[in-house]
Amino acid sequence: MVNESRWMESSDVIPMFPSLLWKLQIEAGLRDAMDAKILLALAEMRRGQPPLEHGRGWQSTQSLHEREDFRELVSCVDRGITSILRFLRIGHDAFEITACWATVLAKGAAHKIHSHPNNFLSGVYYVRTQPGADTINFQDPRKQTGIIRPPVVELTADNTDQVVVKVSNGTLLMFPSFLEHSVDANMSEEERISVSFNVMFSSFTQQLSNRLVAPIRRRAKSSRRWRRPSPPPAHRVRQRPAQATQGWARGLDRHPKRSSRAWIASFNYWPEC
Repeated sequence: MVNESRWMESSDVIPMFPSLLWKLQIEAGLRDAMDAKILLALAEMRRGQPPLEHGRGWQSTQSLHEREDFRELVSCVDRGITSILRFLRIGHDAFEITACWATVLAKGAAHKIHSHPNNFLSGVYYVRTQPGADTINFQDPRKQTGIIRPPVVELTADNTDQVVVKVSNGTLLMFPSFLEHSVDANMSEEERISVSFNVMFSSFTQQLSNRLVAPIRRRAKSSRRWRRPSPPPAHRVRQRPAQATQGWARGLDRHPKRSSRAWIASFNYWPEC
């Protein structure tokens, strides 16, 4: 007979396949010196352009990591990426920034959901944020979880499909490039200024994209003639329904409907790497 007061000896919850995001806060003195150079460089790039209209944004070229003005930021990114690769126990530590660009969002401007293909890690550094322009949204990459969304009594990191991360001046975020993210409309009167970047392994095709399957060994020539096997009986052949072959492409240009519920993340520590 089962004892209702004690029916188990132990229990555990095992997190599986987590989507990790690393959040750093740059030291105040370095942040102020770095931001001054970045703002001066962006002002020079935007010289002669009219002020941004309501709901509009501006982006720079994607080679800011090659400029002297961004050397300190690149150094911070390099150190952060090195720690992340060590944290993930990745044996290949040669990487490079493939793109780096600034984004300026005026009041009312937003950034729709997107990801950064053909890269391993991506990130963003926040130069100017204000209340109403100090969050970024990350979407659950597990599309199959949207099959059913039962109501919950409290939003947590374990039952939400969207995580809202609060940021401030000097915040540096880094995350997997496949992780979809978006920025809500700037509700402040000031411009929201950030610098984004992508990181990829150096010499990827030469070092990391070797075949995972051993090559097929060819048999020695034989005098025996190979014959094509007979097809299986008709009753064993599975036919795909016509509607299945016609309907698979219908949703390619549609974005799955997102739930409005979002969990606001709080970070209390930076894991030792």
